[in-house]
Amino acid sequence: MSNRRITVIGDGGWGTALAIVLNSNGHRVRVWGPFADYIAEVNASRENRKFLPGIDVPPDIEFTADREQATDKADAFVLAVPTKFYGDVMNSFKGLVTEDQLVVSVAKGLHRETHKRMSELAEGILECGPVAALSGPSHAEEVARGVPTAVVIACKDHGKAEVLQQLFSNERFRAYTSDDVIGVELGGALKNVIAIAAGASDGIGFGDNTKAALITRGLAEIMRLGAAMGAHPATFSGLSGMGDLIVTCASRLSRNRSVGERLGKGESIDRILASMEQVAEGVWNCTNARDLAREIGVEVPITEQVYAVINEGADPRAAVQSLMTRVLKHERE
Repeated sequence: MSNRRITVIGDGGWGTALAIVLNSNGHRVRVWGPFADYIAEVNASRENRKFLPGIDVPPDIEFTADREQATDKADAFVLAVPTKFYGDVMNSFKGLVTEDQLVVSVAKGLHRETHKRMSELAEGILECGPVAALSGPSHAEEVARGVPTAVVIACKDHGKAEVLQQLFSNERFRAYTSDDVIGVELGGALKNVIAIAAGASDGIGFGDNTKAALITRGLAEIMRLGAAMGAHPATFSGLSGMGDLIVTCASRLSRNRSVGERLGKGESIDRILASMEQVAEGVWNCTNARDLAREIGVEVPITEQVYAVINEGADPRAAVQSLMTRVLKHERE
């Protein structure tokens, strides 16, 4: 399984961290990014200063802004583009990915216009075979430093999931397989929204009780929405569900939690986003998740309140009050 030619589409922190993992496994890795000037800077400095600062990039990982060069003779593709730009970037690679190449999406979110999962969107645009999804509790900064990490790779073609499992796995990065692509992708997409709520709780100054309630009830609404979309409920007890939810809600490395904390302290969303180089997927995806849930008739009260805080200027304290005073229910409702 070594010495494969693998192209990472997306030069952000997550794409770069996975490139480092794949390089350490003996693969020949190229990373594509959209801006030639910045790509030249990374190639010269061997550091992705904007998106993964302080991490040395191995000299044999090639960064390029040329799509033809990036895709030439590739055996596999890793799609690591932020969801806000995912569709446009996939369209720019149309015709450069073939049916016999392995493709795995590692982006966590939903498409704004169609509410499609990222693997669905990639399959439709690239017209390639089944696209796998990789997700789990995996901060790019820790993965790049070799901190032990476990993820899950799901694909409709289990044989492809097993090949990808072998490509990624080593003594520091362990991949499990799954056939529940829907559940794995929804777990990764929706936990970012809940993490904003958990961060807002920290920013307001609430305690561990509040955060535990948000995480637990957040998981409940992720499971409700996932089940309605055809996911297996057990998936949300795994790495892409509870695992990713815990790390994103609790860690100081979590950009989504950090956005929520700053909102809880009274900063505006515009000011927060203007100060950030990297993307906080929950900011864009709270709208997508809310709209999808309304479309299929699933209650997602925490997601609704995150949407209200980000898009309607609602007071985070009022949002918590609204959640606490909802109609009383059975826990499984």
